[in-house]
Amino acid sequence: MDNLLVLLIVGAVAGWLASLLMKGKKLSIGAYLVLGIIGAFVGRGVFHVLGFHATTLIAEIIIATIGAMIVIWAVNAIWKPR
Repeated sequence: MDNLLVLLIVGAVAGWLASLLMKGKKLSIGAYLVLGIIGAFVGRGVFHVLGFHATTLIAEIIIATIGAMIVIWAVNAIWKPR
C-alpha cells in the first residue's frame, strides 16, 4: 500500500489500537494518533529491513500498530513529566 493517504489513515488507526494495548503514561488521543502515524512509518521501515512487506490492509494495520507501540514505548521511556 503505497498511497500516503492510506498510510496516514492506517497510522491513525494504529495509534488508537496501540493506545488500547500499551500501558504506562496516558497521553491524549490526539497524541496517540500522531504517534501512530509516525509509528506507521517506523513499522514499515523496520519490517522492510526484516524482509516483510504488507500486501493487505490488515497486514498494514498490524505493522503500523507494532511501529506505533515502538514509538509510544520510546516516548514513555524518554519523556518524564513532572
